[in-house]
Amino acid sequence: MCGNNMSVPLLAEAVTVSGTQKETAAICLLLDLFFICFLFSIRHGWADSLTGIRLPHVKFICPHAPKIPVTLNMRALMPAWFDLMGLSPDSPEDEAGIKKAAENIKAIIEHEARNGIPPHRIIIGGFSQASSGNKNIPILQCHGEMDMMVPAQFGAMTAEKLKYIVNPQMVTFKTYPGVQHSSCPEEMLAVREFIEKYLPRI
Repeated sequence: MCGNNMSVPLLAEAVTVSGTQKETAAICLLLDLFFICFLFSIRHGWADSLTGIRLPHVKFICPHAPKIPVTLNMRALMPAWFDLMGLSPDSPEDEAGIKKAAENIKAIIEHEARNGIPPHRIIIGGFSQASSGNKNIPILQCHGEMDMMVPAQFGAMTAEKLKYIVNPQMVTFKTYPGVQHSSCPEEMLAVREFIEKYLPRI
């Protein structure tokens, strides 16, 4: 193995759920600030919930977002990947913060690649996240229909936007009736099926 977690700042405090067999794939799971702060601790709650979707050859990495002042929460220090200035479609974006977060995640991918897991065997996922990449990157997006934090219509708008960025056939958008700003067993099953499809055992 090359390098160590101390060489990548986000990995020093990350929660890692190792595979039970030789690790040939990895999932870097990002959580939004509201989920971390208000629903449960990432160290225990979210890591424990991964047991339902674990595969023996897949390593899960749950890095902690750094604490930064968040405009949406009266500039209080909170774990966040970048500043959130509002929840309306016309709210300004923290472009510098988004670029910094992307660089941090790229550093994690490079670290895992040096340790034997090729980049095409790494999934970037998370709660309340959206991503873009090459035209044929598969994207699974799930949303609770009763989400009061991020309304379902914003999820639908994001899915439509993603279809202009990547091959529309690669975007899957699923909604779950009665689910608020959280996950549900049906969603976790969809995530497991997605992982099994795109990170099969080799």
